[in-house]
Amino acid sequence: MRNDFIAELVELAAEDERVMLLTGDLGYMVLEDFEKRHPERFLNCGVGEQNMLGVATGLAEAGYIPFAYSIATFATLRPYEFIRNGPALHDLPVRIVGVGGGFDYGHNGVTHFALEDYAVMRTQPSITTVAAADAAQARAAVRATRDHPGPIYFRVSKRGDAVPGLDGRFALGRLEVLREGGDAAILAIGSIAHAAVEAAELLANQGLQASVGIVSSFNPGPADDIAELLDGVPAVATVEAHYRDGGLGSYVAETIAERGLESRLLRCAVGRMPGGEAGSQSYLEAQHGLSAQQIAERVLAAVDVAR
Repeated sequence: MRNDFIAELVELAAEDERVMLLTGDLGYMVLEDFEKRHPERFLNCGVGEQNMLGVATGLAEAGYIPFAYSIATFATLRPYEFIRNGPALHDLPVRIVGVGGGFDYGHNGVTHFALEDYAVMRTQPSITTVAAADAAQARAAVRATRDHPGPIYFRVSKRGDAVPGLDGRFALGRLEVLREGGDAAILAIGSIAHAAVEAAELLANQGLQASVGIVSSFNPGPADDIAELLDGVPAVATVEAHYRDGGLGSYVAETIAERGLESRLLRCAVGRMPGGEAGSQSYLEAQHGLSAQQIAERVLAAVDVAR
């Protein structure tokens, strides 16, 4: 997904001289094409994400649209005060690009596991968070938000295989429904949407029809669309490579409470940091109940309880 994201950014920069790309000394084998084609608008700010966000804020004030690129934990947590006091409080069009959400960097250890980025970014009401489910949707999101006036946080996965039925659709603040069924609903965000789709197929093989919806943004989020999808649905599961609190599960819980919906909520997410443990992305996701089989089993149990 990250390669497609940058490829779309290269094309966008050719059309719009306001587009710049900043990196915190990362992106080798990913960013070279942008640097080659637009060297005057490419800055390597070194290992100093706080400074990179400060530079990006100044560039945005000068009329540019800077994309600040780093690994998700370093792009969001390390410079958080600079994000808050800069583009967030001044509504400037800085694009923060966090690569490798969830367990994407599973072999690099816990410092590289981005499990709270949705939470910390969505608490800033002026920051739009965009998390694409696959590479085609990431490209669509870059283009669709080009003229968005405020700051955006893009969570960009290393994994970008096409999610069946999504076809690259993206609309800010809307839910993309891939499958409809009245027995349950599964809502997913980010590249782990693959597991949600596969779980729905496993459930269908057992005679349970579940709707599947893809959430791709917060601030704005698709509360109206979710409320419409959950009308009369007894159970809904949220699926995310993120801590249980503060992300999609919390957003759907708030929507259920605020709209007075009756769906029973199951949050499939990470309970706590796997201390000292590293491994492949799929291994770590399975350790936290995020494989398709595990999601299907939990949805089946939740539907039984809801009935």
